[in-house]
Amino acid sequence: MKASAVQPDWPTDVAAARAVQERLRERVVRRDALGPVRRVAGVDVGFEQGGSVTRAAIAVLDFPSLEPRDQAIARRPTRFPYVPGYLSFRELPAVLDALDRLDTPPDLLLCDGQGLAHPRRFGIACHLGVLTDLPSIGVAKSRLTGTHAEPPPEKGAWAPLLDGDEIIGAVLRTRAGVRPVYVSIGHRVSLETAIDYVLRCTTRYRLPETTRRAHRLASG
Repeated sequence: MKASAVQPDWPTDVAAARAVQERLRERVVRRDALGPVRRVAGVDVGFEQGGSVTRAAIAVLDFPSLEPRDQAIARRPTRFPYVPGYLSFRELPAVLDALDRLDTPPDLLLCDGQGLAHPRRFGIACHLGVLTDLPSIGVAKSRLTGTHAEPPPEKGAWAPLLDGDEIIGAVLRTRAGVRPVYVSIGHRVSLETAIDYVLRCTTRYRLPETTRRAHRLASG
């Protein structure tokens, strides 16, 4: 089935979008349910024409070599307003179109955004993972919700991202002495496994190669 075929009738207002999040979040699988990972994909979204056009990009890399394997770009009119916590409703229609255009399907998605580290535990990485049933990880550049201590300065160190007593993600140092990234479960991946894959997809930069390559495509 094409990824775009699983698209619901997309909400156009926050109240309807919140109802979708609350309904679908129960379908998120928080444990490891991956097969062999031979291809990883970065997912990122940009906007054109003053925000009226959504431009989604997916970059597929062989794993663990991180050599480029495939890529796709898709554009759609932007139908949902910019509201923090609801970005998946603005971005995913174009992302699903881009997935359909790939010749080489990925085994794992690394999304530029949140997964469980979200006020309703249903960020874009969870939403995309549930709709496609692909294993997914949220890798965000900034915090949306939760509190944390500063992780130690060395590469690979991390601190839990907390909402009360609940661990909703990891604040991960991908390079020594560089600002951390925010990693969280998307779908079918445990937090420990998500951290491992993010580190294995990161070379000499702060962001994983999946994100870097997808960002270049999304930014034109």
